Amino acid sequence: MVEENIYSNKTKNRAARPKLVYFWTVADVQKWFKRHCGDYSSLYGDIFSQHEITGKVLIRINDRKLLRLGINNPDHRQEIWREILKLKLKTDVLEIRDMQRKQSTAKF
Repeated sequence: MVEENIYSNKTKNRAARPKLVYFWTVADVQKWFKRHCGDYSSLYGDIFSQHEITGKVLIRINDRKLLRLGINNPDHRQEIWREILKLKLKTDVLEIRDMQRKQSTAKF
């Protein structure tokens, strides 16, 4: 059985592209958290899991929500939030490209 990777689709006839964050499971978020926030993974990974943070929830998290989750150290919150913002930006760019691609194919 092929293990699902959050960084590429299984579609063989298209170039591999990331699985949309909106469809990430709690396990996908855990993989992302370990990869991008590795220094804090052992400290806060369980918090994200206990609160069942999915991709949809992850990209809506802000500094105040991280504090309410129990991440009290402001430096840790800032680093984690920075990674979340980068993920959100990357997701937004992919959405814009999809919209442009659909618009350009609709003209033909």
